[in-house]
Amino acid sequence: MNNRKTVTAAMIIIGDEILSGRTKDANLNHLANWLGDHGIQLREVRVIPDESDVIVRTVNELRAAFDYLFTTGGIGPTHDDITSENIARALDRPFVQNPEAYEVLKDHYGPEGLTEARLRMAMMPEGAELIDNPISRAPGIHVENIFVLAGIPVVMQSMLMDVGKKITGGDRMINKTIHVFRGESVFADILGQVNDVFDEVSIGSYPFYHERAYGATFVLRSADEVALDEAIGMLKKKITNDGYECFDGEPAFKSKPVD
Repeated sequence: MNNRKTVTAAMIIIGDEILSGRTKDANLNHLANWLGDHGIQLREVRVIPDESDVIVRTVNELRAAFDYLFTTGGIGPTHDDITSENIARALDRPFVQNPEAYEVLKDHYGPEGLTEARLRMAMMPEGAELIDNPISRAPGIHVENIFVLAGIPVVMQSMLMDVGKKITGGDRMINKTIHVFRGESVFADILGQVNDVFDEVSIGSYPFYHERAYGATFVLRSADEVALDEAIGMLKKKITNDGYECFDGEPAFKSKPVD
């Protein structure tokens, strides 16, 4: 009987500056690893522009499809920070000044420093909870299964300390890795055979190029440790039986990925 619990998430990276190439996103890798550590599988990521209808449509699609939805970007004080109001639109909730957020901003900036622009950061979907921001104090937003985070990496990462108290994860995925010094196409049939036997194990093949020769790293992932051990054992045996050598873990050198 399989009693393992799978918890899933999606991420929306919001910002014209990401799509234009002006800003390089640094949040995806960190969030994916953080979620994995909490037993949550990041299943889908979308990068979208600062456009109201696109935000509303994407939020509604992904919040319905996954246990949790995380957004980054668009919650600052300027005119193009429109994430919060469109989360409210997506949820059909009034967009109101959050009293707790107002007090946080007033304490941080002082009554005289609460400009109209800064007050924008206290506007949230009605009924939202705050996500603490220990860096710049302007809070993130938690409403239903959605977590609205800052786009600035150090701020986003600091917010995750509070998010960790608000989520419930499932079984953590376990990774096992081997590598070979032959092109991945040599092992395509073998990988398919193992994949057919162990549908609870995902197998990723990542080719590399080193010292004028091709190789591949095979990463097997599963929440079922027994199945994972059996799958990697079968893979290693099939590789060896075909006359090739495989090695545990990642290559010792920093390999050059192959597109």
